[in-house]
Amino acid sequence: MTKAIQLRGHHLLCLLGYRGMGYSKEFCENMTTVYEELRQKPETMIRIVLGPDDLCAAYPKDQEAHCENRTVYQRDAEIVTKLGLQVEMELSWSEICRQVTDRVNPDDIGHLCATCRWEPYGVCAEGVQLIGEGGELPPVITKKEG
Repeated sequence: MTKAIQLRGHHLLCLLGYRGMGYSKEFCENMTTVYEELRQKPETMIRIVLGPDDLCAAYPKDQEAHCENRTVYQRDAEIVTKLGLQVEMELSWSEICRQVTDRVNPDDIGHLCATCRWEPYGVCAEGVQLIGEGGELPPVITKKEG
């Protein structure tokens, strides 16, 4: 049996809005790998963790990490509560998406993620709306170098 992907609270919503943007090439490669696995295999198991997770692991070492900031932990806790989940739970990505559909509206992103630098792009609210309408998340289109 494969190991569950470890995700902190706010990354459960970040993944819905991921469209290839990120902090570095390596971060984006890791995020794209996780995103595409969940998109293509929605029964992949997720373990909800407190603090840095499998996405934080690829955060650039040369940038000031925010993974341990109080505001990030607060966002994690608020989102886990909003979704009716708990830290240490293991459930499939499709179950998480059902919880999002049942408990989160696109308008909630502006409040839940108010301090996030990616929130103004609107992609997370768009992702929440997309799965809420029964749609599928789009594949990540990566730019070819050269």
